[in-house]
Amino acid sequence: MHSTAIASKNRLTENINIGAPSGAHEARSVTQLPTNPMPATPLLDKVNVPDDLKKVDDRDLPQLASEVRAEMIDAVSRTGGHLGAGLGVVELTIAIHKVFDTPNDRLIFDVGHQCYPHKILTGRRDRIRTLRQEGGLSGFTRRAESEYDPFGAAHSSTSISAGLGMAVAADLDGKSRNVIAVIGDGAMSAGMAYEALNNAGALDARLIVILNDNDMSIAPPTGAMSAYLARLASGRTYMGIREVGKKLTAYLGKTVDRAITRAVEHARGYVTGGTLFEEMGFYHIGPIDGHSFDHLLPVLRNVRDNGRGPVLIHVVTQKGKGYPPAEAAVDKYHGVNKFDVITGAQAKAKPNAPAYTSVFAEALVQEASLDDKIVAITAAMPSGTGLDRFAAVHPSRCFDVGIAEQHAVTFAAGLAAEGYKPFAALYSTFLQRAYDQVVHDVAIQGLPVRFPIDRAGFVGADGPTHAGSFDTTYLASLPGFVVMAAADEAELKHMVRTAAAYDEGPISFRYPRGEGVGVELPERGEILPIGKGRIIKEGTKVALLSFGTRLADCLVAAEDLDAAGLSTTVADARFAKPLDQDLIRQLARHHEVLITIEEGAIGGFASHVLHFLAEEGLLDGGLRVRPMVIPDIWMEQAKPEAMYARAGLDSAGIVSTVFKALGQKHSVGFGAAG
Repeated sequence: MHSTAIASKNRLTENINIGAPSGAHEARSVTQLPTNPMPATPLLDKVNVPDDLKKVDDRDLPQLASEVRAEMIDAVSRTGGHLGAGLGVVELTIAIHKVFDTPNDRLIFDVGHQCYPHKILTGRRDRIRTLRQEGGLSGFTRRAESEYDPFGAAHSSTSISAGLGMAVAADLDGKSRNVIAVIGDGAMSAGMAYEALNNAGALDARLIVILNDNDMSIAPPTGAMSAYLARLASGRTYMGIREVGKKLTAYLGKTVDRAITRAVEHARGYVTGGTLFEEMGFYHIGPIDGHSFDHLLPVLRNVRDNGRGPVLIHVVTQKGKGYPPAEAAVDKYHGVNKFDVITGAQAKAKPNAPAYTSVFAEALVQEASLDDKIVAITAAMPSGTGLDRFAAVHPSRCFDVGIAEQHAVTFAAGLAAEGYKPFAALYSTFLQRAYDQVVHDVAIQGLPVRFPIDRAGFVGADGPTHAGSFDTTYLASLPGFVVMAAADEAELKHMVRTAAAYDEGPISFRYPRGEGVGVELPERGEILPIGKGRIIKEGTKVALLSFGTRLADCLVAAEDLDAAGLSTTVADARFAKPLDQDLIRQLARHHEVLITIEEGAIGGFASHVLHFLAEEGLLDGGLRVRPMVIPDIWMEQAKPEAMYARAGLDSAGIVSTVFKALGQKHSVGFGAAG
């Protein structure tokens, strides 16, 4: 698989990748119990908020780190969630909160996968076992949850931009405040991070960026010498001399000043690294051992007290630190199910059907084996999108571009312009990041880029930041775009082949997270006629027109409606664009009620249907149309079935909508249907 030069990695490991051993001051593994007796009262019991950390002696911080790790491991073993990332930043999180005055000083975590230790230390330990549960703590930082979360995170590479905004706001308000952005080396593969660095350097803003390098992708620490150089370079004396030197050389003229300054910074860069960041206007410190308080505390205190910026501190950490099963696995312990703490064995769901992602991957591999023009693109999500399977079979035709969705889309457009058949496989929520490229570089030019859209609809515990709610709305509004949604696994195989065969312009097909409904899969998908749906079940009074995987609930609802004396048709639209106009006319003319059902936001499939019905005058004869969509709210985390019920998109909600449209009441057994 091809990859970018800097940290082109699976987004699942963007903040937790394992590097070389991180130095002599490593915290003990939770399975390596200390021989000396534990304190009578655990230190963690005395630390509820960061102010309590100020009372803990520096020498006791390793013990506190061990306790935070144990607390986090126990909590995630019960709830599931992101494990490796948080284990890797325990010492760093403790050190930041001890040195800085949070929440007055702003601490921003990029992505948020690593925020569990932060939550434990900021008054949320009593709720840490509600992580990602309905009504519980979010799996990411969230402004509404705590004053210690100044900025919500879940998507990558936003922290430096947000931090810069906060730093400039503090300057405008005349406030003395540190702003600290913690960003992983994987997130640094996104262009947005460099845009923010460039802007921060130009503004000379008071901003502290901590680069959490856990893939050793930039430079390794070099033990005691590295730590010594970092302390020296971050100290008031060195930084003061540096500023005085700049002022003195200014008298010799700007050209000489620039030459001397560049020479000094380049020379220091050869010793300590960081020339790239220095060129962007940052004062670079490190790399230092991110698991050593002896290394972290002096540097953070120096940077805090010097009051200059922008500063970038390069910290090297290890994924899964302190928990051997997590240390030994590259991806396995990033996002975990519930697991046994002793063995590390994760609970496994009992699959009744293959996951949609697997069906997509296998279908694409099959089509690519028959067509050497098919290529696949992922934005740092090879395993999440199933393209790791494609790469295993067709390595020269699979491209991981890193966390760079904008580039991924325009890269695909370039391939399409040269006659290739690119499948740009992205999560719905991540495709949002590249909408301008979809419009300008793909749609306007009519280039046949294929967009497999994974995680369409609700995603359960990851909540609103990862829900695929808007892709139908933002794609179906584009002229010339073909927009499909798979009703089940077999339909997904058909859509993969249909997309592979379609060369007239851009085409997308969406499918959800998780398992399918268990339908029989064809040996190979069929090429679907563009813009044509299908009738699944025929009735006379009520028509249920489904777009996507709500079809299964429509069929259940139809049985209940039939039992209540309401003869029901069920149709699978397949296409939001172009619409199957003949199918919609038929449903509108021969039924009293027409219900559209989709797992998407207002403005999607239903809006196109209603627009067509209005233009055709099909609403003038008393047809009762009711669109069923994701409610116009941010749906909070819960189990998927609970989210469907809350949204009214389950079979019970469909039945209820039909009766309301008819102005009838119904009860258990539907005795009031009439």
